[in-house]
Amino acid sequence: MRRWLVPVLTFTAGLFLWGGEASAFCGFYVGRADTKLFNTASEVAIARHDDKTVITMANDFKGDAKEFALVVPVPTILQKEQIHVGDAAVLRHLADYSAPRLVEYFDENPCLREELMERRSMDAMKSMAPAAASPRGRDKTLGITIEAQYTVGEYDILILSAKESAGLETWLTEHDYTIPNGASQVLQSYLKQGMKFFVAKVNLGEQAKLGLTHLRPLQIAFESPKFMLPIRLGTVNADGAQELFIYLLTKHGRVETTNYRTVRLPEAQEVPLYVKDRFGDFYRDLFTQQVTREHERGLFLEYAWDMNWCDPCAANPLSAEELRALGVFWQEPQGRGRGEVFPQGQRVFLTRLHVRYNAAHFPADLMFQETADRTNFQARYILRHAWTGTDACSAAVTYRRQLPERHEHEAQTLASLTGWNIEDIRRTMHLASRPIEHEKTWYQRLWGN
Repeated sequence: MRRWLVPVLTFTAGLFLWGGEASAFCGFYVGRADTKLFNTASEVAIARHDDKTVITMANDFKGDAKEFALVVPVPTILQKEQIHVGDAAVLRHLADYSAPRLVEYFDENPCLREELMERRSMDAMKSMAPAAASPRGRDKTLGITIEAQYTVGEYDILILSAKESAGLETWLTEHDYTIPNGASQVLQSYLKQGMKFFVAKVNLGEQAKLGLTHLRPLQIAFESPKFMLPIRLGTVNADGAQELFIYLLTKHGRVETTNYRTVRLPEAQEVPLYVKDRFGDFYRDLFTQQVTREHERGLFLEYAWDMNWCDPCAANPLSAEELRALGVFWQEPQGRGRGEVFPQGQRVFLTRLHVRYNAAHFPADLMFQETADRTNFQARYILRHAWTGTDACSAAVTYRRQLPERHEHEAQTLASLTGWNIEDIRRTMHLASRPIEHEKTWYQRLWGN
């Protein structure tokens, strides 16, 4: 029986990370674009402060658990106490909390607004932000050393070191791990850096005793000054481009990549009301458009926010206990003894990055840096319901006159964001088609001819 390094885990197959003013939206949250919209989507959460890092790797494996296998380059030999089995529900909560979202607003009666404007103070509204091993002789022949081996929860784990990639490939093959073509060069590059290899498979007996029908996330904690995410090994056996969601929990501010562009997605765009029933299609196509515009080489910022709060919230902020479960070790409890409590989200900033990657466009591992930027950002898209009242006033007359132009602008925005056909959008919105406007010459623009 062969254990495949399965494509659904391709990012973890080459994964290890080692050291190296707020505005209130006041909208109504009506939908989110979760990771299930994308095929072959993988997730990793990283809590990091100073040189200390905790990684949570989601094992979204579907199939016979005996065929699960995970090989991860690591910078050091991990002790058993540095390996933990996490809670998938906490990672799902983090994904839901930070997901791109759809919000809706309802226009006020323009006549009432006109009256309020006459009485309104000039003071600006303040921000709402709150504060089993093979014989050792054979291993030696292949240049393999089993540095440590543990059983943690339902996983059997080995920490390997190797002298050269051919020996490592042979060892993995002899132990029923299927190595994809082209892995040798990538493995050798990690060996040159002196890295070890974290190898995990499912212990079926332990899984049965625990009564589990799914694989829980694996977590590892370590210290190292470099801050990066090796993804190259994960591209070797990839069947096309892969989606990777990275949730970074830091103390000071937003995280960005240093060797690829970190791009903010379009946000706060008003789109037609019918997008409410097609938000999944809308967001998939929007993301594809952005990937194409960045020539398939960008990482996209979907969310950056202080964990204390959200507005509007796609899910409640994570509790202090949930953050600690994801590795946020720098929160200090308040009080002493049995009455200690952890303040919710204290000094925790979340960055959510989304990348669609392959070997051709991402030939190097991802390099990260934490910044001091604590500006809040979320990929949110707005539905604005028109006022339908009958009150008459000058403001209402102006408002009604401007609605067709607003709806046309929403149609054009949707076409630009997604690549959808503008005439199809207009038909769905029951808008009249507009004549094609030919671009004016420079002298027509000059004199208005």
